[in-house]
Amino acid sequence: MTTTAPPDAADPAPSTARVQARPQPPMPRPSWPGWAAAVALALFAGVLRFVRLGQPAEIYFDETYYAKDAFALWRFGYEHETLDNADELLAQGVHSIWSGGPDFVVHPPVGKWMIALGDQAWGLLPFGTSMSPEGWRVASALVGALTVLLMVRVALRMTRSWMLAAAAGLLLALDGLHFTMSRLAMVDVFVTFWVLAAFACLLIDRDRMRDRLAAAPGATWLGLRWWRLAAGVCLGLAVGTKWNALFFMAAFGLLTVAWDYGARRSAGQRRGGGLRDLRLTWLLFDAIPAFVQTVVVGAVVYTASWAGWFASSDGYGRHWGAENAGPGVSALPGWLEGPVNAVRSLIHYHAQMMEFHNGLSEPHDYASRPWEWVVMRIPVAFFYDGESGGCGSEKCSSAILSIGTPALWWIGLIALAVMVGWWATYRDWRAGAVLLCTAAGWLPWFAYPDRTMFVFYALPFLPFIVLAIVLMLGLAMGDGEKGAAYLPARRALGGVLFGVVLLLVIANFAFLYPVLSAESIPYEQWAERMWFDTWIFGSGGGG
Repeated sequence: MTTTAPPDAADPAPSTARVQARPQPPMPRPSWPGWAAAVALALFAGVLRFVRLGQPAEIYFDETYYAKDAFALWRFGYEHETLDNADELLAQGVHSIWSGGPDFVVHPPVGKWMIALGDQAWGLLPFGTSMSPEGWRVASALVGALTVLLMVRVALRMTRSWMLAAAAGLLLALDGLHFTMSRLAMVDVFVTFWVLAAFACLLIDRDRMRDRLAAAPGATWLGLRWWRLAAGVCLGLAVGTKWNALFFMAAFGLLTVAWDYGARRSAGQRRGGGLRDLRLTWLLFDAIPAFVQTVVVGAVVYTASWAGWFASSDGYGRHWGAENAGPGVSALPGWLEGPVNAVRSLIHYHAQMMEFHNGLSEPHDYASRPWEWVVMRIPVAFFYDGESGGCGSEKCSSAILSIGTPALWWIGLIALAVMVGWWATYRDWRAGAVLLCTAAGWLPWFAYPDRTMFVFYALPFLPFIVLAIVLMLGLAMGDGEKGAAYLPARRALGGVLFGVVLLLVIANFAFLYPVLSAESIPYEQWAERMWFDTWIFGSGGGG
């Protein structure tokens, strides 16, 4: 139910006129082509990611942490120490890898639970085996494909164009960084999925709110905002995967309340004092509920993600609170003392995790600075085998180079510059959203110049780079409904640009595919794909 305010006496007919002056473009009809494109591109991305998913048939790079932590969560409810040769045992199909007791970890559990669920589901299939390379990677591949589906739907809602939405899905499906991170047991692809899912929920909430204001321009209470609540759940799961999602939570909170304020102004609501003042209405009915629905709900979901640790009797640091209880805590009733000590233990655990992250500054050949991510200067060599065979040559190479498709990222830099100009000139909400979300995923890392960082930290803001590209292409082609005299020529030139961009990305990904997927190729072919010395030697350059 909505409550409608009477028209302002000083502005007797502001509501309908202003709402009609800035209409909410409808989603394209019929809706099935948009869904068909999303599903088709998700299937395409899935095929790319699932083909040869078990290669290499061994744990590589940080799978050595995340895969084993996922198995421990499924078995014990918390991360557990493993034998020194656990990787070799898993490669031999031996699953008895546990030793000692609980293990200290530095990332929350949601992403590892997703890996564990995928592994268990894979083991239930007639052709699947749990605790196998395919098993511990299947969740990443599936979520990577689902992220492409989300990308199409988000782009469709922002552009109202099936063609641009399909282009966005194709670009994400063919990015090398997203491709490689969707084919190993690490958690960054899950952060990306939950962040994009939260953004999608807020976009739907934005459209629903503006629709309600168009129907009742003077409304204060606009009903329950279920999609914003869903965004809070997604953000809690994102933070529960990796803490860097906190920056997106802050950015999304700013976005949703800014959208609400702008929608109310467009509907004719104005500052004027009293109970129906725009600022008071916005604060009471938009800003405060938004904080509860995103931050508070996200915090509850995050805390719930530690349920396995809470339920355990010997998780790492589980009894620190009881062992360090002061007089104030000891004086609490027995039914309250236990939960309070459990929360205190979790807070202390988090303090230790934060101390680890703040002190992470060990040198690494493939470490990179944030400015280097967007130009793909130093990728990460996840895997290399210079003695592989089966390529038809005397010397073969098999490699997994985790690198974004350079054509996409370099064009993305141009697109971000266009978004800056577009927002500065027209204050378009889409350009502002893309810029803010990119900044949330990228700029905070500049505050940690001494921290060891890698290019795959850029993955969560990749979808917003893709959105910047398709929005730029949409600007180039123009709005076909406005009928300007120069429109045919502009649309022709824009169409050429559209085709060139897609072909460049497709060709670039196809060229790099063998060194993204551990395909065995002649050494010479591997070498010609290493465009720069830093792609081979990392930060060591030509050394």
